[in-house]
Amino acid sequence: MHCEMEKLSIVIPAFNESQTIAKTLDKVRSVTLIHELEKEVIVIDDCSQDATDKVIRTYQLNHPDFSLLYLRNERNSGKGYSIRKGIQQATGNYLIIQDADLEYDPDEYNLLLKPILNNFADVVYGSRFTGGSPHRILFFWHSIGNKFLTFLSNMATNLNLTDMETGYKLFRTEIISKIDLKESRFGFEPEVTAKISKIPGIRIYEVGISYYGRTYNEGKKINWKDGLRAIYCIILYNIFSK
Repeated sequence: MHCEMEKLSIVIPAFNESQTIAKTLDKVRSVTLIHELEKEVIVIDDCSQDATDKVIRTYQLNHPDFSLLYLRNERNSGKGYSIRKGIQQATGNYLIIQDADLEYDPDEYNLLLKPILNNFADVVYGSRFTGGSPHRILFFWHSIGNKFLTFLSNMATNLNLTDMETGYKLFRTEIISKIDLKESRFGFEPEVTAKISKIPGIRIYEVGISYYGRTYNEGKKINWKDGLRAIYCIILYNIFSK
C-alpha cells in the first residue's frame, strides 16, 4: 500500500514564458494524480526579461491554497542551473521536470508515474517518438538531430532509449538528488542520462507521450549550438567522467 502522504515534486524552469506560465500552472493544478499523490510545484524563473515574474507572483496571490514555491535567479543562468536549484528544494518522493511552454501535457504525469508506483521503475522517460499520442509535425532536421543525439547517447550508455532529449523525465527523488549535476544549459539531458545509466541496478522505463511542439516564432529556445554541446556532454560524461 502507498502512504497517502507520498508526493510528486514538479520542477518548472521558466525563462520569458509570460504567455504560457499561467496556463501551465493551471494544467498542473488541475491534474489529479493516481494513488492520491500530493503535488509540490517549484517554479524557477531564470531572470526573465518579460512579465514572467509578475505573472507567477500574481498566480501565487490568486491561488493561496496551491503548493507553489517560487524562486528567481538573480541573473540568467540556464535551464540546467534552474533544474538543479529546483531539485535541491524538492521534498517529494518523486520528481518530474515540466517545461513552462506547454509542449508537454501535465495530464500525462500518471502515464509516467505508473511504472514507478507499481515498483517496476526508478526513472521514467516520456518519449515523443513512441506510442499513439498526438505529436505536432515540425522540423525535419530538428527531429534528425534529436534522433542522432539519442543514438550517440545510447551507444555510450548501452541504453535503448528512443528519446534521450525529452523534457519529461521522472525520477525517484532519492536518486536524482544524489547525482552531482554540472550542466547549466540544455546539456542537462545528456548529462543526467549518462549519470543515471551508471547507477548499478537502476531500472529505466520509457512511455509514449504527446508533444505539442513550438516554432521559434512561438518561443522555442534550443538551437544548433545546444546540439553541439549535447555531443560534447555525451562524450564528457560517458567516457571521461566516473
